Amino acid sequence: MDSSRYADTPSLVQLLGCLIDDITILDDEGKYFLTTADFVKEFHQIIFASLSNMHTMGVRQVTVQSIENYLQSRPHAYATYKANDGARFLLTAAEQADRSNFDYYYAQTKKFTLLREYNKIGIDVSWIYDPDELDQSKRETKIAYLNSLSLDEIADQIDNKIAHVRAEYVDNSTDDSISASAGIDELFASLAETPDVGQPMYGDLVNTVTRGMRLGKFYLRSAATGVGKTRSMIADFCNCGCSKIWKNGEWQDNGLAFPAFFISTELELEEIQTMMVSFLADIDEEYILNNIMSFEEQQRAQEAIEIIKQSPLYVEVIPDFNLKDIENSIKRSIRMYEVQYVFLDYIHTSMKILEEITRRSGGVRLREDNVLFLLSVKLKEIATQYNVFILSSTQLNQDWKTSDIPDQNLLRGAKSIADKIDMGMILLDTTDEDREKLANVVNDGMRMPNVKLSIYKNRRGMYNRCYIWMYANKGTCRFDGVFCTTYNYELVPIGELNISMRT
Repeated sequence: MDSSRYADTPSLVQLLGCLIDDITILDDEGKYFLTTADFVKEFHQIIFASLSNMHTMGVRQVTVQSIENYLQSRPHAYATYKANDGARFLLTAAEQADRSNFDYYYAQTKKFTLLREYNKIGIDVSWIYDPDELDQSKRETKIAYLNSLSLDEIADQIDNKIAHVRAEYVDNSTDDSISASAGIDELFASLAETPDVGQPMYGDLVNTVTRGMRLGKFYLRSAATGVGKTRSMIADFCNCGCSKIWKNGEWQDNGLAFPAFFISTELELEEIQTMMVSFLADIDEEYILNNIMSFEEQQRAQEAIEIIKQSPLYVEVIPDFNLKDIENSIKRSIRMYEVQYVFLDYIHTSMKILEEITRRSGGVRLREDNVLFLLSVKLKEIATQYNVFILSSTQLNQDWKTSDIPDQNLLRGAKSIADKIDMGMILLDTTDEDREKLANVVNDGMRMPNVKLSIYKNRRGMYNRCYIWMYANKGTCRFDGVFCTTYNYELVPIGELNISMRT
C-alpha cells in the first residue's frame, strides 16, 4: 500500500494554518516536535520547512511576503509554491486556522506519521486504520478507534503484535509452565566454567559483596546530598568502559571495556566529562576546573581524554523525563551501541513523569511513593527483559541523620523502591560516633575511613546488613574499601574478590 495514503490532510492544513497565524507555537520545543516527515505532499513540506527555518532565524510574525522573500532564493521550492497557488493557500489556511484545537491536529498528524513509517518498512497497520476501506460504517469505526488511542498506545499495540509473532514462531514460547529441572545440568556446567559474576565495580571489597555488576540485575546506591552519588557512579561507569586507569603511579590495564550508557537527569555533559577525566587520571577535579595542573598532570589528563575517545561510553542528558523516555533511551542504546551496562544518575519524580502516570491512571493523581515505585518496577523489568545491568540511586530523607540502621527506610519518597532491587546500598559520611566505635578496629598505619557503604539488601549474596568502610577521595571520584563490619561495628572477615574480564 502507498504509505502516502496514511495522511490526515485537513489536520496537516490546520497545523500549517495555525503556524502561519502564530509561528511562536514552535517556541515550545518540549511539547511539539514537527519535521518535514510529518507532511506528505511536497508543497506542504516546503511551507513547513520555510516556517521552521524562519522561526529559527528569529522571525516572530509571518506574512505572505516574508515567506515569498524566503523562497525566492530557492528556485525549485519557489516554483512548487507558485504552481500550487501558494499565496492563496497561505491566506486561506491562516484565515481558517482553529488555534484552540491545535493539540488535536498535532496528535492526529503524529499518529498518521507513525502509521506511515510502519507501513514504509512493510508492517501492515490496516487493522488500526485502512485508507482503502470503502464501507463508510467500517471506515468511521476505524477512525473512532484511531482517535481513542494515544501515540504511545498505537506504537505499543503494533510492537505487541510483532512480539507475539516472534514468541509464536521464533521463541516458540507457547507454554510458560516448565519442569523445575529444565536446564539444570547446563546451569551448573555454566557456573563451573564461569561463576555468577559481572563486570567489576570500582573499589576494593565492594565486588566481594556484590559479585560485580551482574547482567539482568538492578542495583540501587543511595546517598545524602554531597556524599558522592554521582561521583561513585561515574567511577563505575568509567571502570566498566575504559581499558586503562592510572594507579600506583602508572597507567594500568583495566581489562575488557564493555559498552556502557550513562543517563544524566541533572548534570550537563561537560560536568560529566571533567569527572571522568579526573577519575581515570587520578587528578583532583578542582585542579582541572581551575587549570592549575602540573605539566605531568596535564599529560595524564590528555591521556585520559584519549582513552575516553576510544571507549564505548555513551551519555544522554534527560532533565525532564517519564517512564517511556527512560525505557526508549535504554532500548535505543542497546540497539545502537549494544550496551550491557546502564547507569541512571538517580531516581526522582518530574513534571513529565507525573503527567504520564496521571494520564495512564485516568486522571487519578498518585502519591510520589507510588510513582517512584512504578519507576523502579520499570527499571527492573528492563534489566530482566534485555539482560542488562542497571545501577541507579536516590536521595535520602531526613532520617539519615538520626537512624541507627541505614536501610530502605531512609530512601526519599518511597522505601518501596527497594522491593524490586537486587542490591541495596546507602553511602554516608562517617560521623564522630563512627570514629569512636572504630577505634578498636582501625590498626596502626591504617587510614581512618571517611565514608561508609551500608549493604541493606543483597539478593543471592552472603554479605548483608553490614558496612563497607571506605576511604573516599571525592575530588577524583575514587572510593576505596578498607574493611567490613556488622552494623554493630564488629569486624567481618572478608577478602577482595578480583574480577577480571578478558578474552
